[in-house]
Amino acid sequence: MGDATLKHTTEVHRDFVSQVPEYHRVRSLSIQQQPDSLALGTSLSEFWAGIAIEEESASALKIGIAIHDGTYSVDFAIHRLSAQEDARKDRDSDWVVDHIVSQLEAYRKEHVCKILGAGITADLHHKSPNLCSRLWAEMDIVPIVVESNPILQPTQGRQRRRALLVDEMADSAARKCLAAYAPTKLPRLAISYQNQVEVDMAGMIHLATADDYKRSVREPTWTAVQKYIKDVVDRKLRIVFFSATPQGGGVALMRHALIRFLRLYDVDIEWFVPKPRPDVFRITKNNHNILQGAVPPDVRTSDEQLAKIKEWIQDNAERYWMGDSGPLRAPADGGADVIIIDDPQMPELIPIAKQFAPNRPIIFRCHIEVRDDLILEDGSAAQQVWRFLWNSIKHADVFLSHPVRSFVPNDVQKPALGWLPATTDWLDGLNKTMADWDLQYYLHVLRQTCQAQCLPQLAYPSRGYFTQIARFDPSKGIPDVISSYARFCELMKDEPLRNVHQLVICGHSSVDDPDGSLIYDQTMNQIRESYPDLIDDIVVVRLGPSDQILNAIMSLCTVALQLSTREGFEVKVSEALHKGKPIIATRAGGIPLQIEDNKSGFLVERGDHEAVAKHLYDLVNDYDLYEEMSEYARTHVSDEVHTVGNALSWLYLASSVAGGKTLEPNERWINDLAREGAGEPYADDEPRLPRHLST
Repeated sequence: MGDATLKHTTEVHRDFVSQVPEYHRVRSLSIQQQPDSLALGTSLSEFWAGIAIEEESASALKIGIAIHDGTYSVDFAIHRLSAQEDARKDRDSDWVVDHIVSQLEAYRKEHVCKILGAGITADLHHKSPNLCSRLWAEMDIVPIVVESNPILQPTQGRQRRRALLVDEMADSAARKCLAAYAPTKLPRLAISYQNQVEVDMAGMIHLATADDYKRSVREPTWTAVQKYIKDVVDRKLRIVFFSATPQGGGVALMRHALIRFLRLYDVDIEWFVPKPRPDVFRITKNNHNILQGAVPPDVRTSDEQLAKIKEWIQDNAERYWMGDSGPLRAPADGGADVIIIDDPQMPELIPIAKQFAPNRPIIFRCHIEVRDDLILEDGSAAQQVWRFLWNSIKHADVFLSHPVRSFVPNDVQKPALGWLPATTDWLDGLNKTMADWDLQYYLHVLRQTCQAQCLPQLAYPSRGYFTQIARFDPSKGIPDVISSYARFCELMKDEPLRNVHQLVICGHSSVDDPDGSLIYDQTMNQIRESYPDLIDDIVVVRLGPSDQILNAIMSLCTVALQLSTREGFEVKVSEALHKGKPIIATRAGGIPLQIEDNKSGFLVERGDHEAVAKHLYDLVNDYDLYEEMSEYARTHVSDEVHTVGNALSWLYLASSVAGGKTLEPNERWINDLAREGAGEPYADDEPRLPRHLST
């Protein structure tokens, strides 16, 4: 049995036996070719899998695959694989992985289902370390590595251990995988002792290999990051990050990705968050809006409210981070060697940490716009908030900002200032390339969400659509998005409906962002009152924490928008470009750093609805313009905005300040300093963000 050209043979000891009604299967598969029909109610069944192996000899093994529907095991298969000599000697051979992936691919097509997650036994992961990353990359299956324990059997009053059979191991792995899922059908977020964020369930989830990351960047970036990884690991540095929330915002996304990558190399890097308090988050969000000038001048933060923030930070520090080997303790007492405060909500930790170790380096990163004109105005709300924050920030050794000079108040001394943009991850759920099967699954989830919220339905692919993906935040320019789209529709008034794109406005929420509901209501009121004729053409939806839904929306859109009125960096711009999506965006904050005007997208002034509409019209109606811009966008994204480039900067910083060293960035880009320090300076033709706009 088996194909001789594949270097191995397969014996089926037991195959999958469950079936779906033939009518349902054939009808569903035909609907997959007409994705818009999914709105009629056709959906994919949702399953979990368990996969195990039993090695019989050096050249033969059994593979068990169990399928679980969330309540009980519904099917399983056992196959015996025998490898030829040359296949066993070929270190690059993935014959076991190829077989498993092909079986799961066939199963989901035959049973019209979506496999959400898979439990992978540790033995299988050790034998085939590429299996997890391929399941994630090719089938959008979350792989969770689990241990396979023997069964304890009562025998004559005693318990004897019995090794599990391969089908039992697979079934156990499926159940352990399912236990890791929350009711949202997503893996649970793991917060452990001392409020440490356990990324990827403390390493049980394996999404990518080191080789995957290596292929995602250019060679100089990879060579440089390896140098600093070795230095940090050899010196046994403990690097600790603090931020306000473990999920929902850009800081959290970056931190999950950074730790996921660096844990592949055993870098001692940790991430801690405080216990959340909604009343404090309302205050910190007000501070954020005040510093950006996104609220009326009469909105102020009282001294009592500022004191409440300080009390919250002090309470968390004492409760979680000051104990034995706590991260705030001195390095000699097991504390962190380098502390990074990556959130303007938590600078009060800086003086607390300095009390334990005055000479320990602390890096503070500010990822929001701080309007210098407002904080220089005597008696202003912004001046009051900034003085409160600066009283703690001034004790930090390095101050990092988005690369926009106007974001940095004059209080920050030039020697301590360095530029570090936000980043994203090309291999995570937000950005990876997904198969059509999975894209259609997530579009159906979107349609179900819209139906549950009594919202208009997305007509794709009968009609194309534009999208802005961002939080519902007062600075994201959502009213401008709607007004610009309305003007576009006027330009298309003589076209048939199928030629008029829809508009999708969507985003996640975060526990530290209480403005979401308010801005959402304002958006719906604007459509209802000002553009009632467009109610069925604009889909405005707040989505759950699934990254892949946002990925699907971005992957299938025609043009992306980012019309922020105030902005930090907004890496969603680079995410759109990476997918080859031309983007129309405002000249706000760090957005112009990411777009080459008239090449990868269009930059417009804030509030210029006419310009946005005209660019949308041109991109929809000029095929050559669209294709040229799409190709340029896809091929001109810098490594700096990817996780590996981000890791390069952070490791350089840690290496340069730990152990009594000092670093003065002196308004340089940290990425440039890191590349130069590793002997890998940028080549003239290598894509990178423009440096001249940072000053």
